[in-house]
Amino acid sequence: MSVLENWQQWKDFLGDRLHQGMNQGMNKETVNDLAYQIGDYLAKQVEPKNDQEKILADLWSVASPEEQHAIANMMVKLVQNDGTH
Repeated sequence: MSVLENWQQWKDFLGDRLHQGMNQGMNKETVNDLAYQIGDYLAKQVEPKNDQEKILADLWSVASPEEQHAIANMMVKLVQNDGTH
């Protein structure tokens, strides 16, 4: 099963990557920029695998670039306490 097929596994995966990046010295601005780039890639290249991802893809598709950055920033906040630490 792909990590994209289960919302909690996806959040844990993102949380692990977030903690990894921050432990290696990535600042918040860099993390948020990467989250935006990943969100943009996923929206354009990856078919949503669950209801939550479909909602995010729908929101992303109608959002302005500024709103897309806000969505990416909210995803960072959402997963900051997730992961396997």
